[in-house]
Parts: sequence; structure tokens; C-alpha cells
Amino acid sequence: MLSFLLRRLLSTIPVLLIVAVLVFGILRLTPGDPAAILAGDAATTEQIAQIRKGLGLDRSIPEQFGIWFGRMLTGDLGESFYYKTEVTTLIGQRLEPTLSLAAVTITIAVVVAVPLGVLAAWRFGGWLDRGLMAFSVLGFSVPVFVLAYLLIWLVSLKLGWLPVQGYQRIGDGVGPWLRHLVLPSLTLSVIYIALIARVTRASVLETLGEDYIRTARAKGLPEAKVLLRHALANAAVPIATVIGIGIALLIGGVVVTESVYAIPGLGRLTVDAVLARDFPTIQGVILLFSFVYVLVNLAVDLSYVVLDPRIRY
Repeated sequence: MLSFLLRRLLSTIPVLLIVAVLVFGILRLTPGDPAAILAGDAATTEQIAQIRKGLGLDRSIPEQFGIWFGRMLTGDLGESFYYKTEVTTLIGQRLEPTLSLAAVTITIAVVVAVPLGVLAAWRFGGWLDRGLMAFSVLGFSVPVFVLAYLLIWLVSLKLGWLPVQGYQRIGDGVGPWLRHLVLPSLTLSVIYIALIARVTRASVLETLGEDYIRTARAKGLPEAKVLLRHALANAAVPIATVIGIGIALLIGGVVVTESVYAIPGLGRLTVDAVLARDFPTIQGVILLFSFVYVLVNLAVDLSYVVLDPRIRY
């Protein structure tokens, strides 16, 4: 197990290196000059050239990469072109809102989806099963931003139950923190509820046809115990896999959700950085997202050992 863990951690190094090279190269090839954006529409050619020199953009691309990569190895992701602040500081300031949104979203999704999937498999072909399948199709079909604006119109503007936008830090109180996260988390959790519930239903439905389930029922075990201790426990590996995929997909989902709800997290920072052609910030955030993605996949692989003792690394 320890050797497997070390191998997987070491494998993150070439992955992050490839991501760093690709992101750096793609950003330099995309249209748009950060110096021109910072200088403004009324700037002269000389002023833009001076800003480019100050940002180090007048150097060759290999030289720029060498300087940036050398700093990255020491933990220095550079200074933001737009915010004039260290990228690591910016990420640290925006980390809490994104982690809060992701944690509440995946909690809602798991708590709602897993029981729904188990019940739908138990009542296969019934109204609950059909309703879940219809909800899954709807959850995958409706774009996140459309659902966000519908919820804002209904819950915030019409009913006045929750704030329209913004974020309250957890240090200012758990109540205000949750009030500002309920709508964004519900918006973002719909697609993950549909995904996790559907996979849970399929996995549990498959296990319900196994011989050991019939044996457990023949022994007179309560149906709830059969479903939870035997069916769900043996279907846990694919469910854990899709939950891990959902956590990784949250990386892309927070970008849209944070923009709609004006949450000052990493997703909103990414959008602002792209619009401003803020290369160091974009590179730093994408590297962080890539690292988190690798760690989530590692955590999912390690969970297999706990969920299924037959699996060994």
C-alpha cells in the first residue's frame, strides 16, 4: 500500500509538468495582449511596449517559461499582472469560498442521491424509479446557469428566502455562511444528484440479483438490512468512483456558479484572469486544479481497499 501511494504521488510530478508546459504554451498562443489591456484604449505604442517590458513579455517564450518554471519549483507562482499581488496570496484569499461551495454541494448530492438510487433500485419499474430516470435526464439537460437564474428568480426575488448573490465567510457565523451557500450549492448539486443517483441505482440493481441477496432474504433479514448491509455495501465501489468523478467535475462547475452568484472564489478568479489575460494567475489556478484532480483520483483508488477487502495494491 505504501509503495503504491508513493508511486502515485511521484506520478503527479510529470502530470503537473505536462500541464504546466501545455497551459503556458496555449496562453502564449491565444490572441490578446495583457499589456494592451492593462494600458487601456488610449495608450500609445510606446506605453504598451514599456508595460510589456515591465511584465517580462518582451523576452522570448522559452526564456519566459524558464523564468516562470524556475520560480514555480520554489513555490513562487509569480505576480498577477492585473491584481499586482502574488498569485499564491490571491489563491489563498479565494480558496475558502470555493472549498465551501464544493463541500456543501457534494454533501447535498451524496445525501440525496445515494438513498434515491437505492430506493429506485428496490422499487425497480415503479413510480420512484421512473421519476428518478426522468430527473436524471432533466438534470443533465438543463444548463447550470439557466437553473441558477430560475432559482434566483423564484427563491430570492419572489419568495425572498435567501440572498441573491454574494458570500459570507464562515468566520462571520455559520448561519450567514450557509444562507449564502444554499442556492449556489443547490444549483450545482442537481447534475451531481442525477449522476450519482443513476449510478447508484444501476449498481444496487445489479447486486439485488445476486445469490447472496436471495440467501439473506431467505434467512428472514429485514429488507432495510438487506439493502444497506448487503446490496449497497457490495455496490459501493462504482458509487465511490462516480462520487470522486463528481468532485473532480466540480472544478469546472464552480466557474459558472461563482460567476452567476458573485462568489469571490477560484472560479470567479479564473474568469476575471482570463478576461484580463492575466497569465500568471491562470497558470497558478489551473496547476492547483490539476493537483486537486490527481489527489481526488488517488483518494478514490485508496477507498477501494476499504470498501472491498478483496482489492489489494
